[in-house]
Amino acid sequence: MLNRILSWFRSAPPALLWAGVLTLGTGRDLAAAGRSDNDVRRDATVQAIAQVMPSVVNIGTETVIEVRDPFEAFLREWWGPYYRRRPAQTQYSLGSGVIIDETGYLLTNDHVVRRATSIWVKLTDEAGGGIYEAERVAGAAGSDVALLRLKAEPGEVFRAVKFAADDDLLLGETVIALGNPFGLGGSVSRGILSSKSRRPAIENVPLGVEDWLQTDAAINPGNSGGPLVNLKGELIGLSVAIYREGQGIGFAIPVRRLSEALMEILSPGSERLWFGARLRPAGSTLSVAGVELESPAARAGLRVGDEVVQVNGTRPRGLIDCHRLLLENGDRRAVKVEIKRGATPLTLSVRLVPEASVFNAALVRQKTGLSVQEITRELAQRMGLLTTAGLLIAGVDRDSEAERLGIQRGQVLLALDQMVPADLIAAARLLHARAPGDKVTVDLLLLRRSGRIIHPQRASVELTVR
Repeated sequence: MLNRILSWFRSAPPALLWAGVLTLGTGRDLAAAGRSDNDVRRDATVQAIAQVMPSVVNIGTETVIEVRDPFEAFLREWWGPYYRRRPAQTQYSLGSGVIIDETGYLLTNDHVVRRATSIWVKLTDEAGGGIYEAERVAGAAGSDVALLRLKAEPGEVFRAVKFAADDDLLLGETVIALGNPFGLGGSVSRGILSSKSRRPAIENVPLGVEDWLQTDAAINPGNSGGPLVNLKGELIGLSVAIYREGQGIGFAIPVRRLSEALMEILSPGSERLWFGARLRPAGSTLSVAGVELESPAARAGLRVGDEVVQVNGTRPRGLIDCHRLLLENGDRRAVKVEIKRGATPLTLSVRLVPEASVFNAALVRQKTGLSVQEITRELAQRMGLLTTAGLLIAGVDRDSEAERLGIQRGQVLLALDQMVPADLIAAARLLHARAPGDKVTVDLLLLRRSGRIIHPQRASVELTVR
């Protein structure tokens, strides 16, 4: 089974033309194109591709699915040792990804690798063409982003892509989609940024991603997880979906959402710590892309644009290493962060705090007048719910706007501004970013009972943040 994946990687066509999709040749071709500064072919598109292509990977997955026979117990009882279980089935799929850290961490779509038994990654010819086994570190199903790690030799260094600044997008600007469409190998297509705000759904399941990028650069099956870049060679999005009913319409997760998903992935577990600054890889350096209000980073004096030089006396090798250094002390003592602000070196002291101490039910009640709690399996069974998604409304403040709008105890909060919170912390985070007086759309599930029969209904109200 594994040989089939490896043989596909080795036999993938090195150069093909596909309906306007340009397939790159070898790294020697790019080097030859760069030998002359006067070569008219070496425009901004070619230079951007040459910069990014070593960071692009092709992903092959193997998923073993156990086949369950509904008559297995009966057959085993009657046929005993003569009964043989049906053999497991193996599925293969292809996708794309992009390396974000020189130590071998990469991003792809969570749906590409979510159930994979084995994951294999092939680098492009520009990066040496090596094949590596990879492991899924974590995934954020709500945003469809997964973080993988290449099982490489210690000290091996990879080319990492540069992140574009948040929301540095120009409607109509030239963009390039890179990936592995139809398993053809490392291919690129060019188009424009058609829209900066799209909210599609895959299989009618809300992904919890508020804004999507739309492009007419060709995105096909196999492109999922591949990078969408600008003419500076900077990552502006991750290809995620195509619109099958239309031609030339594809979607990508914006780089801002990728950064937010990484923050969620890199601070897992019940003891998630709040740093409050999003870091953006920019080549061999890290810069601050955003700082949350009243966060530990903000209180320490960190600003957007600051360049991170050292953390606790160690220069981070990349984004992943930087987060590891930030979190290794936990909330026991402050972290010394050395930065460069312009040409001025500074040393800041940051004390991380547990997320749950800030983003909790008290914050949700303060902002909305609603007392909420997470829905456990036992609670879902008692309520007659088929899922634990959402937050149970356990109480509504008297004389609050929420009460006047008809929100009642026993209803279920499903989403805030079409964002589906994964848990109580995520819901509180969404509200924390809203200023008093802002409007937030609250999607509710109403459980109407008629005897033992439950009639679920959906409703939406617009609530003013307090």
